[in-house]
Amino acid sequence: MKQQFFVFVIRWMLNSFGLWVAVRLFGTGYNSAELTEGVWVFLMAGLIFSIMNTILRPIVIILSLPAILLTLGLFTIIVNGFMVYVSLKLAPGLNMTFWNSVLTGIVLSLVNYIVSSALELQYVRRQEAKR
Repeated sequence: MKQQFFVFVIRWMLNSFGLWVAVRLFGTGYNSAELTEGVWVFLMAGLIFSIMNTILRPIVIILSLPAILLTLGLFTIIVNGFMVYVSLKLAPGLNMTFWNSVLTGIVLSLVNYIVSSALELQYVRRQEAKR
């Protein structure tokens, strides 16, 4: 249980950092929006995104399975963008257009892939050390 919480906190922090990077790279998509939010807004948005990714994303993936199969998996990019879009709509102080959310979803997918790979490698090394 302690290990799972540790992994969740790492994902939360890195998702928050990924959101910050993506907003700095792509902007919000609104021309008149001036982004002056601080660290706490991105931490809150990262927490909301991490919770939604843990709970809601598997349900959305199952419901959109026909579209994912039809597009040979490319529809998962849209699903990730949708998760980011909904998360930022729920987060106070951050707004982003849907297509910028899709680009942000790509960045966050890469961040999550790197974190998952690093944690899995650490787990394998720990299991080998026990033998």
